[in-house]
Amino acid sequence: MKIEWFTDAAIFDALEPEWNALLARSASDTIFSTNEWQRTWWRHWGTGDLRVITLREDDGPLLGIAPLFAETESDGARVLTLVGCVDVSDYLDLIVARGAEERVYAALLDTLARADFPAWECLRLCTLPAASPANAQLKSLAKARGWRVQHHLHDVAPWIDLPETWDAYLETLDKKQRHEVRRKLRRVEEAQARWYTIDAADALAQAVADFIELHKQSRPDKNVFMDARMREFFGAMARVLFARGWLQLSFLEIAGARAAAIMNFVYRNDIMVYNSGYDPVQYGAYSPGIVLFARSIQDAVAAQRRRYDFLRGNEEYKYRFGARDAQVMELQISRQ
Repeated sequence: MKIEWFTDAAIFDALEPEWNALLARSASDTIFSTNEWQRTWWRHWGTGDLRVITLREDDGPLLGIAPLFAETESDGARVLTLVGCVDVSDYLDLIVARGAEERVYAALLDTLARADFPAWECLRLCTLPAASPANAQLKSLAKARGWRVQHHLHDVAPWIDLPETWDAYLETLDKKQRHEVRRKLRRVEEAQARWYTIDAADALAQAVADFIELHKQSRPDKNVFMDARMREFFGAMARVLFARGWLQLSFLEIAGARAAAIMNFVYRNDIMVYNSGYDPVQYGAYSPGIVLFARSIQDAVAAQRRRYDFLRGNEEYKYRFGARDAQVMELQISRQ
């Protein structure tokens, strides 16, 4: 197996023709591991030293990418972490072709153990999807080497398997929630409401700016979260994903004004709810949060999407809409 590591961000561009093709052949293909997301994240949030490791058959196809970077923590430990970790990326993983996991994981650990590989003390794989083979195979291989392994629940990510019709979806809710959804939708329809998704590139910049303002107005913690650096990231990320057809930015308009917005990702026929916002002062009486998610789920059902993924976090409203938990894990490997 041919193994190389790269320390320059130009590697994201160099690997672009192969990156997403390998991701599509992996067991945990998510938007947060795409070349587009990883490259954009690194440009805006990357610190420390890039350590992207590629593993391929000798002069053959790419079998694995370990998109890592190294940082020195306050205790002096040198930690290798996945690019994208952690606050704005909900799922991350090593990118490995199905069926090649054991070979690639073993070769990766061999590489990390080499005397000429830059020093490190801990490999931290945050936000691993429950289906990631790393949760079992990489953990087992590291233990077999006598390395210390910590494996624990990082978070949960509630999701809904979408039925074929809106009525069938409503039947999955308890009677009270079903009544609330129908009542809130009727009430907002009486208020000259309009629901639409941005579909023109020349409308995107203003739409993202309006989304950010609604997001900041929603809650004090969201206002703090959406600082200048985060706004720049959201703008860049939206442009990149919109160009690929992966961004779904939808608005609820009341009496001609944008009252609420939801930013979703569309990837592999799944809808992922990335963030939302609304004006609670002027439009709180219309329950825009409930309406946002109800209309968004309604659109997803109509488009025959497979899954509606609320992403990480156990907020109560997700369960009221019928979501159930998937586990998101964290794996830490330290050399003894």
